[in-house]
Amino acid sequence: MNDWLITLPSCPSTNSWALARLSELPPGTVVFTRAQTAGRGRQGRAWYAPPGTLTASIVVAVPPARAPAMALAAGLAIIHALSDACPQLAARFAIKWPNDVLLAGRKLAGVLCEGSGQQLVVGIGLNRAATLPPELAAISLHTLAAPPSEEELLHSLRRYVLEAAGVIALHGLCPLLPALRARDALLGVSCTVQTNQGSVCGIGQGIDDQGRLLLLTAGGARAIDSGHVLM
Repeated sequence: MNDWLITLPSCPSTNSWALARLSELPPGTVVFTRAQTAGRGRQGRAWYAPPGTLTASIVVAVPPARAPAMALAAGLAIIHALSDACPQLAARFAIKWPNDVLLAGRKLAGVLCEGSGQQLVVGIGLNRAATLPPELAAISLHTLAAPPSEEELLHSLRRYVLEAAGVIALHGLCPLLPALRARDALLGVSCTVQTNQGSVCGIGQGIDDQGRLLLLTAGGARAIDSGHVLM
């Protein structure tokens, strides 16, 4: 029995459950369920979590102002955990700004960071052994490799997310930029970003130390704080 792990039979959202009790949960707490009924993505989007999706939220000691950086760092943490478990796939994992992990160019996992005070809840939805509708631009790990057990994956994700949180809390995103650049699915790629101010088209130029997407547009260089990327 792990004293850091809270397993729920079901819940609407592990992030919502953790946020409602955040003052009572120490950093390192993991909230996990096999039946998330109303998962949330960024900007109020629904998160589809069929059976076989690993849904968990990890509490970290990072202020909410650094949530964008933590989302990217958590993406790297997911890649580290999966590369340990499935080394034959290590070169095929990538980060898609602002919060997705791709495998073979398709969405494997998403991250949602929310918090208050001096803590964040890092929500992770990962297609570990899920049957996904073909119309989704997504992939499940089990289609390309034998997935690690849920317990093994939760242990590894917790370890790497806490390590990443320590870096973000002390130093920000700068120390992780080389690793992010090496995994950046948008680097050198033409894409359109839907923002609150409209659509921006350009070529990905990397990620800056604030976690913003750098785009080379027809009008020059742009740094995008938030948005939804179409490739």
